[in-house]
Amino acid sequence: MSFTLAIVGRPNVGKSTLFNRLAGRKLALVDDTPGVTRDRRPGDARLVDLRFTMIDTAGLEVAGPDTLEGRMRAQTEAAIDDADIALFLVDAKSGLTPVDEILADVLRKKNKPVVLVANKAEARGAEAGMYDSYRLGLGEPVPISAEHGQGMLDLRDAIVEALGEERAFAEDVAEEAVADIDIAPKPVEDEDEGPDYDPTRPMRVAIVGRPNAGKSTLINTCLGEDRLLTGPEAGITRDSISVDWEWQGRKIRLFDTAGMRKKARVQEKLEKLSVADALRAVNFAEVVVIVLDATIPFEKQDLQIADLVIREGRAPVIAFNKWDLVEDRQAVLAQLREMTDRLLPQVRGIRAVPLSGQTGRGIDKLMEAISFAHQIWNRRISTAKLNRWLDFVQGHHPPPAVSGRRLRLKYITQVKARPPGFMISCTRPEAVPESYTRYLINGMRGDFEMPGIPIRIFYRGGENPFAPSRKPAKREAVRQVNKGRPVSRAKPKKK
Repeated sequence: MSFTLAIVGRPNVGKSTLFNRLAGRKLALVDDTPGVTRDRRPGDARLVDLRFTMIDTAGLEVAGPDTLEGRMRAQTEAAIDDADIALFLVDAKSGLTPVDEILADVLRKKNKPVVLVANKAEARGAEAGMYDSYRLGLGEPVPISAEHGQGMLDLRDAIVEALGEERAFAEDVAEEAVADIDIAPKPVEDEDEGPDYDPTRPMRVAIVGRPNAGKSTLINTCLGEDRLLTGPEAGITRDSISVDWEWQGRKIRLFDTAGMRKKARVQEKLEKLSVADALRAVNFAEVVVIVLDATIPFEKQDLQIADLVIREGRAPVIAFNKWDLVEDRQAVLAQLREMTDRLLPQVRGIRAVPLSGQTGRGIDKLMEAISFAHQIWNRRISTAKLNRWLDFVQGHHPPPAVSGRRLRLKYITQVKARPPGFMISCTRPEAVPESYTRYLINGMRGDFEMPGIPIRIFYRGGENPFAPSRKPAKREAVRQVNKGRPVSRAKPKKK
C-alpha cells in the first residue's frame, strides 16, 4: 500500500462506518452505542483510484491513564503515530464538542497531515455543524455521509492534496507480496498423495476462550508490545482483530476474538455481534487455540467452545493460561491431563500446553504444538496404505451384523484434507453403527499418528445391478409388467 491513514474522532461519529465503506465490506462492528470500537483495527482501503492502509481507532475520551478509556486513548495515539495522515471525523449533525477541540490539539502536536471530515452531512440542519468545525483551525471540512457513500470523491481529492500526488500514488511492492491471498491455502494437486508439508508456509491461528481468560495478553506477549487492549475488566475485546507475527521465520496471522459466554447470558445486541465476529474468525482460521484459565479449567462453556471448534473441523490446541498462579503444578498438571482425555474423547491425543500469557513462559511449547497440529491437519495418506489398514482392522474386529445381515467394507480412500476426510465404500451405508465409526477413527489416530484433530469418515453404497432402473421409460414398463399388461412398443414409421 502507498500510505497509512488513521481514522480518528470522538465516540459515535461514524469511524467504523467509514472504515467499512472504504474496505468495501463489513469488517468492523457498527452499532448506535458509543464506544463500540476499542482496539485499533488495520485494513486495506480503496477510494476511487487510491489504494492505502487504514486504521480504525477507538473514540477519544478524556480519562485517566489507568482507566479503560485511558488505555483506549493510548491505542488511538499509537495509531496516529504509525500513520502518515489522519482523518479527523466530526459529527456535523450534532456539532462540535469540547472533546473535538481536545483531539484537534492532540493532532496538531503530532505534526502530521490532517483532513477534517464532517460526517453525517446528509442530515437536516447539518450545515451549521459543518461550518462550526472551521474554528478547529484544521482547514476546510469535507462533508460526507459514510453510511450512504456521499462525498467520497471530495474526500479522495482532499487526501491527495494533503499528502501530495507523489506520496498518495506511490506503490510499495514489498507489501503487495504479502497480501491476504498469500495466506490462503493452496489446493492439493495430487488426489492420492499430497505434497510434503512445508513448515515455512504462512498459518492462520485464532485465539478463543471465555471472557477474561487472557487471550489479548497472550497475543501481546507474543508480539512483544501492547498491541491489543488488555485489563482486569472482563469482555474488553469486541472486534476480532488480526495481527501479523513471525515465529522462527514463519509468518503467522493471529486472530484475537471476543470472549464467548453462555448463549443464555448473551442478551445485548453488541455482544451478539462480537460473538458472531469471533465465530467468523474460527471459520477463517486453520489452528484454533482454546485458552482455558488454569485456576478454573473445563467449565461447561469451555467444553462447548472446544466442541464448536471440533465440529467446524479446525485443528484445536488447548492452552492452560495463568499457570504462574498455580501452586502445586505437578499434581494440577496430572489432573488436567486426565480431564482432557476424559472430557474431550472426540479428539483423543489433543495437545495441551500450560503457559503464562503475562510472563511469556511456555509460549515456545505452544507454538510447537500449533505447528504439530497444523501439520497433521494437512496430512494425506495413500489409498494403498488405507486399504491394507482397512483389511487389518476388519480382520481384527469385523463390522457387526445389523438385522441379521453382515456389513462389508470394500474400499477406502482419502477424499480431502484440512481436516482429513475419508470415504468408505460399503454395503448398506445407512446401517453402519456410530460405535464402529468411532472404532475406525480411533484406530486411524493410533496407526497413522493423527492425534488431536477431527477426522471425518463418510460411507457410500454401491449400485445394486438387480434394482429397478430409475429411468422413467423403464419404470413405466416395470409398472405395466407388474399389473399383467403387455408392454406396448412403438414401431418406427416407414419412410
